[in-house]
Amino acid sequence: MDAFADKLGRIGAWCGQNKYLGSIKNAFQNFMPATIAGAIGVLWTNVLVNSSSGLGALWEPIMALEVINPVFAAIQFATISCIAIGVVMLVGQEIAEANGETGAFPAVLSFIAWLVVTPNSNSVAGLGLTDAAGAAVTKLVDGESVAVTIGEKLGDLTPAAFSGISANYTGATGLFTALIIGILAMEIYGWLRKQDALKIKMPEQVPPGVSRAFEVLIPAFLMLAIVGLIGHVAYLATGKYLNDLISYYIQQPLTNIIGGNIFAVCLMYVLISLFWLVGIHGNNMMAAVKEPIFKPMLYANTALFTNGETMPLTAEIKAHGWYQLNLGMLVMFGEFGGSGVTIGLVIAIFIFGKRADNRAIATLSVVPGLFNINETVTFGIPLVLNPILGIPFIIAPVASIVLGYVLTLMGIMPIVVLEVPWTMPPVFYGFLATGGNPMGAVCQILAVVLVTLIYIPFVIFYERYQNKQAAEAE
Repeated sequence: MDAFADKLGRIGAWCGQNKYLGSIKNAFQNFMPATIAGAIGVLWTNVLVNSSSGLGALWEPIMALEVINPVFAAIQFATISCIAIGVVMLVGQEIAEANGETGAFPAVLSFIAWLVVTPNSNSVAGLGLTDAAGAAVTKLVDGESVAVTIGEKLGDLTPAAFSGISANYTGATGLFTALIIGILAMEIYGWLRKQDALKIKMPEQVPPGVSRAFEVLIPAFLMLAIVGLIGHVAYLATGKYLNDLISYYIQQPLTNIIGGNIFAVCLMYVLISLFWLVGIHGNNMMAAVKEPIFKPMLYANTALFTNGETMPLTAEIKAHGWYQLNLGMLVMFGEFGGSGVTIGLVIAIFIFGKRADNRAIATLSVVPGLFNINETVTFGIPLVLNPILGIPFIIAPVASIVLGYVLTLMGIMPIVVLEVPWTMPPVFYGFLATGGNPMGAVCQILAVVLVTLIYIPFVIFYERYQNKQAAEAE
């Protein structure tokens, strides 16, 4: 056990000290308030003030607030639909600070580097025109029905091309590009900044701000040129933009292999629990792997939900672009009450625990556990290096996630579509994360019951073991 704990400790120490994993984790954590604000915007426009699918269908007076729906829709677009922009700036800033840079310029420079490799010209001439009902507009050509394009309909009033960034690049599908470009750009910039020959030295009389601007001028330009050339060479070689290459060859395969694989998800949560059992924060260790894969899947669901798409059932889920295994779903079933879903342990102790010390720790852990904070019970029982309670600590979150996965495939559990603060108490979390669906709350209650049943026999056995140890010590 000691040798195993030592090996896990070494892995945890490496993960904790790794500059890239730490930067990715911090970038997502720092952007979380923005994505939650966007989720509130989605709740407002789709669940509260909505006459077709929300509260407005049941209580018409609330529709008086519909006039401000565009504000909340704009909040959703500026946060969730533009997450790649925020993440590239934050991860670039993290890398730059790790390399010794100061100030906000690295964040801006990371965004510029991302823009350099992001296509900004779009053609509309060939796009098919649709009517208000979404049906294709057609015309007769030699007796055959042919689709009318936007360019044909508007003629010279609308140019065939316009400048702008596609939502495919600013949203969830652009996350991996943002991470890679943010890291690559700042590493190149950091190396160039260390080359004294590239620094423009200004006289001492020049203000410090102006002097620094000239000092970083050449490294900044060279970095942008190098990143731009990488993107351009990739386009010349493949005919695809760097964003599309990363999405197709890196992000999508990882999503399919890990994100869409219940066995890979279960293995990930086993690792999280194992880290905790040797005293290392398992969620922090795996965050840099978990969030880049599973957050885009959650935001893809958010986009479909925002557009009013109907949630499919069973085998149709993936075919319609929805993801049942997304970050919100994993938090909802694998982390309620804290890692190891220890709220089940607390309940089991209250029901079957007879030892005063365990019940005292459980009492202290109730309120933090309701807000998904479980250090009190993890280090109070303790669960760390506990071979008896360590077994359900590993099994319970895996069983709960499998339950949620099966319930989703059966059409009982609604698909998780919104990011909710991780401190949201269980049941409320399930209701909000599924877009205000009561079945989300019901399914999370079932998960609480399941993990409690898993912990009960181990609590009984552990207390017998404690009593035996106490008797032998007397």
